[in-house]
Amino acid sequence: MLAMDQGVVEEWLSEYKTLPDSAVSAYAASLKDKGALVPALYKVIRENYSELLEPVCHQLFEFYRSGEPQLQRFTLQFLPELLWSLLSVSAARDPHTSGCVQALLLGIYNLEIVDKDGQSKVLSFTVPSLSKPSVYHEPSTIGPMALTEGALANHGLSRVIYSGPLFQRENFTAQNRFEVLTFLLLCYNAALSYMSSISLQSLCHISSRVCICGYPRQQIRRYKGISARMTVTSEFLVQLLTGIHYALCNGEAELGSKALDDVLYRAQLELFPEALLMGNAIKSTQQGAALKNNSKEGARSIQVEITPTASRISRNAVTSLSIRGHRWKRHAESQEASVDSDGTAGGVANPDINVTGAGSERLPNGDSVRPRSDGEAAEAGTDPRSHDSGRGQEVRRQKSVRRMVENETSGSASVGRSQY
Repeated sequence: MLAMDQGVVEEWLSEYKTLPDSAVSAYAASLKDKGALVPALYKVIRENYSELLEPVCHQLFEFYRSGEPQLQRFTLQFLPELLWSLLSVSAARDPHTSGCVQALLLGIYNLEIVDKDGQSKVLSFTVPSLSKPSVYHEPSTIGPMALTEGALANHGLSRVIYSGPLFQRENFTAQNRFEVLTFLLLCYNAALSYMSSISLQSLCHISSRVCICGYPRQQIRRYKGISARMTVTSEFLVQLLTGIHYALCNGEAELGSKALDDVLYRAQLELFPEALLMGNAIKSTQQGAALKNNSKEGARSIQVEITPTASRISRNAVTSLSIRGHRWKRHAESQEASVDSDGTAGGVANPDINVTGAGSERLPNGDSVRPRSDGEAAEAGTDPRSHDSGRGQEVRRQKSVRRMVENETSGSASVGRSQY
């Protein structure tokens, strides 16, 4: 460790001890401006035999016990590195070198499982309904669901799962180690949007190391650290995947992809169904669409599919209006066909009747005049009486047909209303 980094850490340790209670909030807000402090603290945590490790862990615990949200988040950003320090020392079977790290992790755990009154917390989680969209799924992508009696009874109902109460722990054992570490990762994931890039990178690194140590993939990754296999649980891998998913969508695509592959590799070897299901779901979403927010700057987010707000109604939807229009069109076509099949009457050809009036000229009195052919124009020009009689006959025929169509339309509309 460089002397400059050591000086930065020693200054940080001394200034908080002399800080009055009224200045804690202002001090917490100023920590983000100290760019050299966080990398220096990471170097201290990674050196298990550093003289500064014990006072650093003690001060981080004081930060968390203060109850100031910004100081608590400052401590949580080092959680992935602290977990790796504990697991690596446990795998090397040298627990005496990580006593201060164990005390810090157990202190955070014991503070989080109780409320302000000292009572044990009971956590609740709401499982989203498949019939309603959420940040986890879209009903349109699942496909049509069978409208059974059970499905209708559970429509819109939310299922709530409770966890706890958890028990206080005084030390780490083989039985409770991953119970405590899984809960600590749950607390870390609850504050993911406040974590820095270096913290997300640390999470991806330790995820890969925990999953590949002692397996053939360790040689592929060219990791020359600990070669002993580390025991993991499915719940622990699920919490790792939650953080990896966030890192994938917020500037750590390369490290996140490697960590995701390594966690899936370990889940396949251990046959963990929960981790396999979640890991493959994350991988399929990343393959289906490119990351839209792959920058390390800007707003923090996770890529999800959003249901469109605009209502989309099919143009082929069957409504009462479309039924009436269809009946009108069918009746008009049948009337035209019957008029065409009547032939001639009294040596005078029956003119074509246009029920809708399209393609005809409308007179001021409401009648329409059909364009005549050359033969009809010549015949009408030679005999004025035939012209007058033919015109009158055509007008009467059109009026009778119009009345018939209007009667049929009003009748079909009344039938449609009675049916609906």
